[in-house]
Order: sequence, then structure tokens, then C-alpha cells
Amino acid sequence: MKLKHLSLSVMVMGATFGLMSTQAVASGYQFGSQSVSGQGTAHANGAEANDPSTIFSNPAGLSRLEGTQFSGGATLVVPHSEYTDNGSTNILGQSTGGGNGGSFAPKAVAAPNFYLSHKLNDKINLGLGVFVPYGAKLDYGFDWAGRYALKSVNLQSFNFNPSMSFKLDDRHSFGFGISAQYMDAKLQQMADATSGLALKAAAAGGITGPFGPGGATVTVTNPAQISAIMRAGGIGGDGLADVEGNDWGFGWNIGYMFQLNENTRFGLAYRSSIKQSLTGSSTWTFNNVKGNVTVGGVTLPAAVAAKLVHPNASAKVDVTTPETASANFFHQLNPKWAVMGDVTWVANSQMKDIVIQQSTVGTTAQGDMVIHQNWRDTWRVSLGANYQYSDAWLFRGGVAWEQSPLQSDKDRHPALPDSDRLWLSLGANYKINKQSSVDFAYSFINFANANVDYTDGCSPTGKSPTTGAACTGNGGTVKGSYKTYLQLIGLQYNYRF
Repeated sequence: MKLKHLSLSVMVMGATFGLMSTQAVASGYQFGSQSVSGQGTAHANGAEANDPSTIFSNPAGLSRLEGTQFSGGATLVVPHSEYTDNGSTNILGQSTGGGNGGSFAPKAVAAPNFYLSHKLNDKINLGLGVFVPYGAKLDYGFDWAGRYALKSVNLQSFNFNPSMSFKLDDRHSFGFGISAQYMDAKLQQMADATSGLALKAAAAGGITGPFGPGGATVTVTNPAQISAIMRAGGIGGDGLADVEGNDWGFGWNIGYMFQLNENTRFGLAYRSSIKQSLTGSSTWTFNNVKGNVTVGGVTLPAAVAAKLVHPNASAKVDVTTPETASANFFHQLNPKWAVMGDVTWVANSQMKDIVIQQSTVGTTAQGDMVIHQNWRDTWRVSLGANYQYSDAWLFRGGVAWEQSPLQSDKDRHPALPDSDRLWLSLGANYKINKQSSVDFAYSFINFANANVDYTDGCSPTGKSPTTGAACTGNGGTVKGSYKTYLQLIGLQYNYRF
């Protein structure tokens, strides 16, 4: 079979580099928990300020800490997520085939956190926090039904947050911090070479061969029919694209705490957005693309033709994480019981389309990839309580509800199958002696069942079907449903010098 005047353009990757709120408990690419003591109350404890992890939730809380204190811990995230395909299709409307992605979520992942505070004098306290604000690790495999949107994603980050507080008087305290944040993202995606070949062949006038009844010679111009003929003839297949990028970014956070009396206090906190340009590379592999094609009168292996159109290149995407604002309270009811609460707003609507740029290699220019998001601002509400069982044991509990930034099934991408979620948390603090204690926490996070109906707006031909503009994409639609829950297990050690 000969495909005349053929070029190939396939997708480099289709997972978003979009990074959500800098709050640990905000929806999006949040990773577990930045404080085990906070996790025990479902992060309702922003105004409690009982250990140096207050650096993350409200730096003004440093003013409540005496001497020099250290808190160091880790959170183990145990995810469970199932995907069921409901008819994913390629750009030609054909079933992509393949499975449901198997056990695409890891068995468990963990991240540490570290906090240090020091009372400089009666007015000023200093602190340093190091934590993991974002994380994502999914691998659906090479042949799942949504492979043209995403094969795998691995997002890692850490944040250095030096802070200080100033105690104006017995009622008013202020805090300030700066953030140096590092992110590294790696993504893989299958490239629909078969559909790209079929569309290009159709645009060039179709293919001619013994495809009619009884082996009659006919010219086929329908891309879906051409695709079926190609598959039967062993032409086409999937390519693989690897994209990676990293960058440092800088931001700031502030806090205010008002002490109404010795039992009641209120807090306000704000974290700025952080602008980052993740830069790295896109690497293309077409080893599994079979058959020969004719390009400009020259017959080449399809894999070689694909590589000519999509050489390895540098890649870049500009990302701005949304700012967040929180209001919280803490009230000691009696020597045994304390209650607390938090409301957090996240400006996720700042995250519009994400444009991933690839460099021109020689005379070969690859179009940008545009990831549709259309996110909304979100809210999170949490309530918690402490119970002082004895001098040694303090027990905690909390519940929280938070919104997903996704507005519809059409905004839900396999890299972030997010939905509204409900937290149920339990925790405890055990005082070993006057200087040291240990925090434990367990959280169960249930996600609302979610449907995905995500359509890529580009085409394997390298042109937008609607505008004709150059782009990089696979087209097609991922259509299915997710059932997800997470378990968080936290352990933290505290020491007062």
C-alpha cells in the first residue's frame, strides 16, 4: 500500500503542568499534609499555633512559641483509584481500545516536613519550614483507553519557607515569610500515529487499492476507513513522548493573629501566587510505528517520517499558582476540650488554558499544545476539636469539605481526576517528657464519583480542526468514570530545647 505526499504530526503530551493552591489541603495537586498535628483536626487548627508547623498555616502563630522548638514528620499517602472506560475515542471517532489503566495509582508515597522556631526576644520569633506542597504520581500503562491524553505523570516539589513573627502587644501578632519553591514534572503520553497517517492520506486524495467488493480497485478518502485499512495492513501504531521540566519560583506569605483572651484567638493568613517557567525537553520515540509511507515522492519507514516532523526539542510552560486566603479560630472551652475551625479560599480561576511551547529545531516548528482547564475559585471548610485525656495524651479529631476546581466533566483530565472531597481525621499527641512529644494522625478522604469527558482540541495533523492554527495534539476524547479515596498516615516528632 502506498500513502502519497504524507507527513505526520503527533502529540508530545497532554497532561497539564497546572499546579493548584499552595495550601496543603486545597484541591488540585495538593500532596497529603504539611503538618501531622494539623492533619489530626483535618487542618482546622490554623489559629492553634501549638508547634512550629504554624509556619505553614499562619506565621503569626510563631509569636506563641517559647524558646527553640523543632517539629519533623512525614505523611504516608495510600491512594485507591479505579477508572472505568465508557467509550474513549480517537479523533476519527473510533474506539481507542485498551483497558482501564490497571492499578495506575501507586501503592503508597511519602513526603517529609521540617519546621524550626526560635524566640529571639519578647517581640520577635524566627522560623524555617521545609515541606512538600505538591505531588502527583500516576501511571496508566502503554495501552489503556485514554493513552492519547496521558500515559504517566510524576510531579515532585519542595518549598523553603523562612519566616518571622512580630508581637505588637498581648493581643496582636503579625507574621511574614518568603518561599523558594522547586518543581520537577515528568510526563509521558502515547502519540496516535495511525490517525495522523490516515488524516494526512485523506487530505492528499485518499488511498487507492483493492479495497472494494471482491477486491475491486477503489479510492478510499474516508479517514476512518483509511485507518482501518492501515491497521489491517500493519501500518501505523503508537509513538511515545516524554516531557520533563523544572524551575525555581519565589513567593511570600503573611499572617495576623488576634488574641481575644487567654482562651480565644482568631487568625488570618495569605499566600501569594508563585510564577514559574518549567523548562526542559520533549523526547520522541516512534519505535512501535510500523510500515512505510511516501513523503514528497520518497518512501520512508513511518517511524522515520514521524521523527522528521517531531524531532527532540526543548519545552517550556509558564505556570502561576493561585493565591490563597484563610480565616480561622481557636477556643479553649475548658481544661479538657478545645474547638477550632478554618475557611480557606483559593483563586483557582487564575488557571486558564496552559500553553506548552516546543522549540523550533532547524526548520521544523512544532505547534504549541493548549490544555483546556476553565477552573473556578474554590472553598474549603473544616472543623476540629482537641480532648486533653491526661497530662500525657491529647486526642484530636476533625472533618473538612473542599471543592474541586473543575467545573464540568469536560474539564477533567486524566492527570488530575479531581472532584469534591470529604475529610475525616483522627489524631493524638503523646508527651514523652517535658521537652519532647510525638504526633500521630490518620485521615480518610473520600472523593465524589467523577466522570471524565475530556476532548483534545488539536489534531494529529498538527492543525486545529476549528481554526486551522498550528498546534500539537492527538484529538479524540477520553470518556470514563473514576472512583477514588485516599488514606493519610502521619507521624511527627516535636522537641523543645
